[in-house]
Amino acid sequence: MTDIAIVSYAQAPMVRDAGCANEVELIMPVINEALQACGLARTDIDFVCSGSADYLQGAPFAFVAGVDALGAFPPIKESHVEMDAAWALYECYLKMLAGDIDSALIYGFGKSSPGNLPEVLSLQLDPYYLQPLCPDSVSLAALQARAMLDAGRCTREQMNEVVINSRRQAQKNPRAQLRKPVSQEQLQAEVDWIAPLKKSDCCPISDGASALVICRESQAREMGLPYARVVGMDHRIESHMLGFRDLTDSPSARNAAKSAGLHNNIEAAELHAPFSHQEILLRQSLGLSENVDINPSGGALAGNVMMAAGLDRIGSMAAAILRGDYKFGLAHATSGPCLQQNLVTILEAA
Repeated sequence: MTDIAIVSYAQAPMVRDAGCANEVELIMPVINEALQACGLARTDIDFVCSGSADYLQGAPFAFVAGVDALGAFPPIKESHVEMDAAWALYECYLKMLAGDIDSALIYGFGKSSPGNLPEVLSLQLDPYYLQPLCPDSVSLAALQARAMLDAGRCTREQMNEVVINSRRQAQKNPRAQLRKPVSQEQLQAEVDWIAPLKKSDCCPISDGASALVICRESQAREMGLPYARVVGMDHRIESHMLGFRDLTDSPSARNAAKSAGLHNNIEAAELHAPFSHQEILLRQSLGLSENVDINPSGGALAGNVMMAAGLDRIGSMAAAILRGDYKFGLAHATSGPCLQQNLVTILEAA
């Protein structure tokens, strides 16, 4: 099997509103940073793949405008997924396993501030039965949280602890959007937003971009680059009909983790959980022990750039391994309502 290495990762500061910054202005700094970190030039990259969604900005072909950040000449091999950039990474991963490429640049960006993101995300729903009802993403997550609480799969205090841990971890991350510490007492006193969820249980609206570079492990060794090895990567999907699913469990995440090579030596996990109860659900579904450090970057509750947050989980885990913080890690990305689609990556130190 081809060994694949993550050699660099760059993330723009996550902000509530990037103002008049366009796609190129969001993307170019992180691409430059990622390439400079590993010493590769644009011409050294065999393939580029991006993740974004034009619905966020309400402008057609926003992803095409983003390509300008790469340089229009000379021509490059480029692709795009209308998904989180974690799935753009998955496309590159498969192309590398197939022997088509030796290196790849992946980037994702999202500018959610111009619109109403929870309502925009209703476009992901089944177009015949659910989308005409226009349920927003927070209301659907609230249904899942209520199911978790009623089934005894989590408690209000445990959801608060997820928020507390996110803010605590985010204080070490200068790119995080929400870093102010909170206490159990403060969270208990907070009023419900969409019951049983409070605003602190929900990821913030974030603008930003991220980029990541991968290559064959042999190439990384030849160049003397530090890297995190990709042990495996897989993704699985739940039914698009919420009524056909057990919202308190995630068999797709569990199956993806098993296929990716999940083992008992995992020391840390970056879980893409846009809502507090989803972190608890994922931890239970993946069978992660209490000793596993969850979301050392702060996770999605500290900043959630749509179409880049999943890639951020993978990049953040790889960066932590490159710093020497951990030897074995898991990174998870999700898309769709109530953890519909789940991608799991297992990483280890070289």
